[in-house]
Amino acid sequence: MRQRLGLVFLAMAAFVTAAGLAVLASTDGLTQTPEPLVGAAVADPTFTVAAGHTATIRPSTTTRAPMPKTTAVSPRPTATPTLQNQNTPTLQKKNKYVFPVGGCHATASRAHHDYPAADIFTHVGCRFVSPVDGRIDEVSRVDLWNSRTNVGRDRGGLSVSVIGVDGVRYYGSHLSAVNALLRPGLQVHAGQVLGLTGKTGSARNTPAHLHFGISWPTAAGKWWIRRGAVAPQPYLNAWRIGRPTSPARAVARAR
Repeated sequence: MRQRLGLVFLAMAAFVTAAGLAVLASTDGLTQTPEPLVGAAVADPTFTVAAGHTATIRPSTTTRAPMPKTTAVSPRPTATPTLQNQNTPTLQKKNKYVFPVGGCHATASRAHHDYPAADIFTHVGCRFVSPVDGRIDEVSRVDLWNSRTNVGRDRGGLSVSVIGVDGVRYYGSHLSAVNALLRPGLQVHAGQVLGLTGKTGSARNTPAHLHFGISWPTAAGKWWIRRGAVAPQPYLNAWRIGRPTSPARAVARAR
């Protein structure tokens, strides 16, 4: 009887020992660090992230092979290109001339009463443009003409004169408006709008036209020269067809 009880106790001890070993084996895995969750927010210096946002990066489960070393190859020097025809002479730039009325049909008179000038008939509000590069000479923004007194200096009404790079003064009057940016001494270019055609001054009771005069520069106020000293018709005809004919020599002779 005692022998049988001993065998039972031995069997029970062996069972308890085996169970304990199994429990210890199962608890050993809890000491390992778990893998990061897929899609967790992690920091990566290779990404630039806008302020207020987080880069969500899926961690890689593969090992990347090291990148092979590369050797930088310097490019071969190329020959510096040389300018060709360096001895070609520079052509002298000719002044550009344009017809003084733009954007409208216009007809210039063949002659003018009392003194050399041209009346260029057109509609009210057409562009009066600088016929050449130059600078602003005189600007009249107020219509002072009175039919009763008919003072000569006021007959032009609103007007603008330009002294061109060719040394010639160009004068346009009877304007309905003057460019607000213009002032004496301001540089202008051929074709730049100086004002709009109209019927101010002594043209108040006549068909709309631009009075156009060519003369040499004088002191301010010498209206009897400013209004015209050389007939402009030949030059107007040339400018209309794009021919850059200059009145500089004719003005010099008249002066």
